[in-house]
Amino acid sequence: MKDLIGFFDSGLGGISVLHEAHRIMPNENYIFFGDNKNAPYGPRPLEEIRALTAAGIQRLLDREVKALVIACNTATSAYAEIVREQHPELPIVGMEPALKPAHYARHGGKVIVLATDATLRLSKFERLMERYGDDVIPVVGEGLVELVESGRAHSQEAADQVRKLLRPYADMQVDSVVLGCTHYPYLRGHIQAVFPGAQLFDGRDGTAMRLKSLLEEHGLTSDDRPGTIEYQTSGGEETLALMKRLMAWLD
Repeated sequence: MKDLIGFFDSGLGGISVLHEAHRIMPNENYIFFGDNKNAPYGPRPLEEIRALTAAGIQRLLDREVKALVIACNTATSAYAEIVREQHPELPIVGMEPALKPAHYARHGGKVIVLATDATLRLSKFERLMERYGDDVIPVVGEGLVELVESGRAHSQEAADQVRKLLRPYADMQVDSVVLGCTHYPYLRGHIQAVFPGAQLFDGRDGTAMRLKSLLEEHGLTSDDRPGTIEYQTSGGEETLALMKRLMAWLD
């Protein structure tokens, strides 16, 4: 019986989603592949993002996973609809910026959506903006993925870059900040420091709960043994070590 759940990300950010899934479903077996060699995806053209995502997902499909999580907002926006059409038999969960809950948490102020360039310019985000775009300020998180990928999420350099990006909005009433990239939960402290009164939203818990629901719906849950986690990367051994450190950091 197939028992692996595949997680794909352009890099390390999807570890934050994997952590949430493992927290609520500790008996499942997970395989995580991060395409760290080619991260970040955000500045790349759409067709290149699709090609890289297709190659990474195929690695997981070759392991005959029973479900797939595209733990990357950019890859989801670029490729989720395509892979769902190709594999209608497979439960597939993607990511999207948590704009809906952030919108409903507003009380007269602004909502900042911090995301990659690709996430903000692709059609999935445009559709979200049509429904929940009142008083929304999209901000490209330039340089943030690279800081997380290089293990510098907790550095002063990361704090300075977050402040540089968000400083223009620091004097506004900001009610909510959407972390629209799975790398950004590792920068929560820096972001909260700029907007101490704002609620921070990301899609990790909703994605994990959707995965759980689909597994139950398809009769694919595992609950009779402790689960395992296998890490893979297109990068090097140091990247594998960083994956495990980032997983542990969220505990």
